[in-house]
Amino acid sequence: MKGFDPKFKDFPDYIIGITKEIWEDRGIATLHDYYAPDIVVRSPASVVTGNEGVIAATMATLAEFPDRTLLGEDVIWSGTPEEGMLSSHRLLSTATHLGDGVYGKATGKKLTYRILADCHAINNQINDEWLIRDQGAIVRQMGWDPKDYARDLIAREGGPENCVQPYTPANEQPGPYKGTGNNNEWGQKYAGILTRIMNADMRVIESEYDRAVQSEYPGGVTGHSVGPVDRFWMGLRASFPNAEFKIRHQIGRDDPMMPPRAALRWTLHGKHDGWGVFGKPTGAEVFVLGASHAEFGPWGLRREYALFDETSVWKQILLQTGDL
Repeated sequence: MKGFDPKFKDFPDYIIGITKEIWEDRGIATLHDYYAPDIVVRSPASVVTGNEGVIAATMATLAEFPDRTLLGEDVIWSGTPEEGMLSSHRLLSTATHLGDGVYGKATGKKLTYRILADCHAINNQINDEWLIRDQGAIVRQMGWDPKDYARDLIAREGGPENCVQPYTPANEQPGPYKGTGNNNEWGQKYAGILTRIMNADMRVIESEYDRAVQSEYPGGVTGHSVGPVDRFWMGLRASFPNAEFKIRHQIGRDDPMMPPRAALRWTLHGKHDGWGVFGKPTGAEVFVLGASHAEFGPWGLRREYALFDETSVWKQILLQTGDL
């Protein structure tokens, strides 16, 4: 890989390797090398600029979860070392809540949850990132309801005037990466499936998903067969029936020893004006940052992993309704 440390055999090895080096091997200082000084990191909860902010957030997380592990399940990627590469990295994280922090007083609870991180890298350095943690799974395992957690977080951050603002187009910070992925057929296929679902053509689930599909959704929810798929996407879309759905990034890949697979990053932007997973319509304007991976087999889409941050959606709703 031109421009990258030769100790990494390929781009997935780089992404998985530096993640372990930073978090589990405690090489936090290597963020000065692996992250650009002016990196933009967007998560549903906030927008952070500069690697100093990333280092501070990393140390705070490790103080709260000192035994945290980050197990790389897959890296779906596009681009070239010369022009830059975009990785969509799916991780399964385990951690014990041993320190006080953003999740409140230490509970000693053991957690398991997924993360999807899109990172752009060139010349051995990441300079643009989109990061989604399954906050719904994290807070539920600590005994919180996501709405109650969001309400408590607003109060702990100093109230609606002073709290950290969730990521929306209003506080977007442009980064150097302007790409939209690749034209591989599996990315196109998955994008077509989600677009049909978001256009209320739910029949696509029966026709394009394997009847034995395994699904992994926010809240740490595992499903089998097409029923859970229908309930997840229906519940999300029904909450925001008139929101604009956009696919922001699309990758498909065929790799040796792997099923054909796809990674999408997408957004929903509009009013909470329908009954769905977010309860009674409030009319609040909500921006949902989502990401999903799909694996295909001989009978259709056989595994789907989708994430958005429930707590950040609730935070947007509560800040606008004043239900604090």
